[in-house]
Amino acid sequence: MLMKTKVWTVDVKCDLSTNCPQIAQAARLLQQNETVAFPTETVYGLGANAKHSEAVAKIYEAKGRPSDNPLIVHIAEIEQLAEFAEVDSPQAEMLMKRFWPGPLTLVLPCKPGVLSTRVTAGLDTVAVRMPDHPVALELIRQAGVPVAAPSANLSGKPSPTKAEHVVNDLNGRIAGVVDGGPTGVGVESTVVSCTGEIPVILRPGGVTKEQLEEAAGPVLIDQGLTDEKKAPMSPGMKYTHYAPEAPLAIVNGGVEDIQRLIDQYQKDGMKVGVLTTEERADVYQADAVRICGRRDRLETVAAGLYDVLRSFDEERLDFIFAESFPEEGVGRAIMNRLLKAAGHRVIEA
Repeated sequence: MLMKTKVWTVDVKCDLSTNCPQIAQAARLLQQNETVAFPTETVYGLGANAKHSEAVAKIYEAKGRPSDNPLIVHIAEIEQLAEFAEVDSPQAEMLMKRFWPGPLTLVLPCKPGVLSTRVTAGLDTVAVRMPDHPVALELIRQAGVPVAAPSANLSGKPSPTKAEHVVNDLNGRIAGVVDGGPTGVGVESTVVSCTGEIPVILRPGGVTKEQLEEAAGPVLIDQGLTDEKKAPMSPGMKYTHYAPEAPLAIVNGGVEDIQRLIDQYQKDGMKVGVLTTEERADVYQADAVRICGRRDRLETVAAGLYDVLRSFDEERLDFIFAESFPEEGVGRAIMNRLLKAAGHRVIEA
């Protein structure tokens, strides 16, 4: 059933708390258990009242998302945590202090009976973050409820970093979109479980392992992220995500190797795209060459990644080759997303 999706444009430079009727209207929809997409510093989220199962069900419905995927709960004030989560880990407290508001999600023991079980997917833990975006914070504050929000895209598509991506995917399927312009970080938050003695990274993202360790001591990485034979602990990590329509492969090799592959596929009559960076903007001959940030500043690659993956769909390609990136700092998050988009296809050239 299609509904009318309302789009509000918000100027993030204004004082949002006093003179922003758009946010007040969007907050009212959340209170009425409707779904509203909104910008965060990472990607656009699709929000609903985390306490109400009927509201949360609308998220799964709009996205076409498997419901064994828990959702991240977004808060605007640290005080909201006590209502539904237990914070008994000193590392969790250190990480909140250092990185909230920001692109870090913490998995904590959940207090029963407050949140919809559809948010936690029946687990006894809950994933929480405080986004670092004025529109998100004001919207959550005015709604007055914790807001469950995965990325605001159709399941399996690249995550949305602009409101138009959301509209392309979800127009008619959700109640509203708050357009606060393009997001900054461009890959989702880092997810860290704080339920054991040592924190464990379940999903790499905007905050790097190095930064986490500097703030709170040793941190482990979930083996399921790097070893395909092990099931990842974070449920969303086991699906192909972020994928453009054409099949994609990551190439571990130089420019010549990638060009040779392009030529070979084109000779077989295929339309081929390549994902590269500014440094190599002019070196490839392909049907579609897409530039994604600068290799010497990996945060720019992260910021542009989903927009570039989506842009390939306009070209009706048969195959896409992507350069690979070093797995350090934010490079870990970039490679994690690319591997998932490629369904783990890697060519050793």
